Amino acid sequence: MSFDHQWNRIRETNPDHSANYAERWRKLVAAGHDIGGEARFVNAMAPRGARILDAGCGTGRAGGLLINEGHSVYGVDLDEFLISVAEEDFPSGQWHTGDLAVFDFASAGVTDIDVAFCAGNVLSFLDPASRRQTLSNIKSTMKSGGRFVAGFGAGRDYDFADFIEDVESTGMIVNLKLSTWELHPFETDSGFLVLIAERV
Repeated sequence: MSFDHQWNRIRETNPDHSANYAERWRKLVAAGHDIGGEARFVNAMAPRGARILDAGCGTGRAGGLLINEGHSVYGVDLDEFLISVAEEDFPSGQWHTGDLAVFDFASAGVTDIDVAFCAGNVLSFLDPASRRQTLSNIKSTMKSGGRFVAGFGAGRDYDFADFIEDVESTGMIVNLKLSTWELHPFETDSGFLVLIAERV
């Protein structure tokens, strides 16, 4: 089964989109910008030497920083070009091309995950028809007590209340809502949501 993800539609319209996206992050790093907020957040949640799933990993910009912290990182993204960048920049990670909704995590050895995370507005690029299936598939990788964290902005056609309902539909328990990766509290008018949920 294939889903009509927004990211693929963008790539079809602009074949250079993935290369431009990867170059944008490299330029930010070269200019001295801090791009590590999501990775620091996940690192603080994870036990030392954790097994971490970077769901929608892109170039591995967050997962790569977690590798440098001593974690085992498994990344999955549907964009083969971005995966090639992750493989080049962070060769000690395990990077896979695939659709998060249908990817066979077990066959790839992506199991017993301590923390699974979606950074960079990944969830807003999903086909709405795939959202619950994607969240369930991510949950399937997590060990009991494992945690899921995702962050994305408002105004991206995925209402925060709908997202929370989708997360809870998988059986995960929502533990915490924040408005930034820097731990600011979530308010009803927050323009960004960072959510932590647990597999029980």
